[in-house]
Amino acid sequence: MATRLGLGLPQNRQYDLGKDVPDVARTAEQIGYDSLWVYERALFPEPAAQGLYGIEGLPWPDFYRSVAEPLVTLALAAAVTERVQLGSSVLVAPLHQPFQLARSLATLDAASGGRVIAGFGTGWSLDEYAASGIRPIAERGKVLDEIIQVCRAVWGPDPVHHDGRISRIDSAVVGPKPARPIPIMLAASNKKALTRLVDHADGWLPVGMGVEQIAAQWQELQDLAAERGRKEPIRTALRVNAMYSAKAFDGEGRQPFQGDADQIVEDLVAHAAIGLDEILVDLQITPRDAQELKDVAAEVYEKARAAGV
Repeated sequence: MATRLGLGLPQNRQYDLGKDVPDVARTAEQIGYDSLWVYERALFPEPAAQGLYGIEGLPWPDFYRSVAEPLVTLALAAAVTERVQLGSSVLVAPLHQPFQLARSLATLDAASGGRVIAGFGTGWSLDEYAASGIRPIAERGKVLDEIIQVCRAVWGPDPVHHDGRISRIDSAVVGPKPARPIPIMLAASNKKALTRLVDHADGWLPVGMGVEQIAAQWQELQDLAAERGRKEPIRTALRVNAMYSAKAFDGEGRQPFQGDADQIVEDLVAHAAIGLDEILVDLQITPRDAQELKDVAAEVYEKARAAGV
């Protein structure tokens, strides 16, 4: 069975959101992509309290200076598409109030006819946590646990009950309900996060850092699922942050998914061999505008399918 292919929607500052998001979404569906995806970056601290991913001295990339709100972006895409699934990889869930997040996702799923994939992560930015004001970053794992609980409750049958540290729902009718149970997928790499995924989530959202690393993490996750007696399959969607260039990257030091369409597809083929369900290719960083993004997305899709992905 062919690997499903997804495309990242244009959220960065070189795009005209109101025009380009619907345009790219429509075009991606026509090309044949199976899904459309968004990511979350809430702000760009200047100066930053910490480096990128919390690594001291590592600068934040310039394209993080303006990233459109993910659920609004998905809603723009939902309104002009019929078939593609609509996912987040990832929403930094603890930056959001749990009850409101659950309601927004339910409404989007109901409006789109059951196409939403709720992809959550805990994030790493001290500045984003300070701005959001939900709970301190040290509590992010506990907050994510409660968000999952609240989502399951709100999306389930009425009356809804939940008694947690952040949200309390004594007994209430909460609608609209999603069109079907929304799958919850998590970004996870350490043992604690992987255990949360195995016990409470539907799927895994790794980021493409290289075939060997992803294959090893996938095996670790499957072993943990077997150890903990999980029977349901774990859905997988690999995020690929591609650095496209019109000319091939020539020389040593090429990173995965860096270069022209042929080089990106070469890496897609290698990663698809791991056996993951889906690969989402985010190509939005380097194109100058939506037309170039659409052209590159079409070329990558056609060459990937021709290569057997």
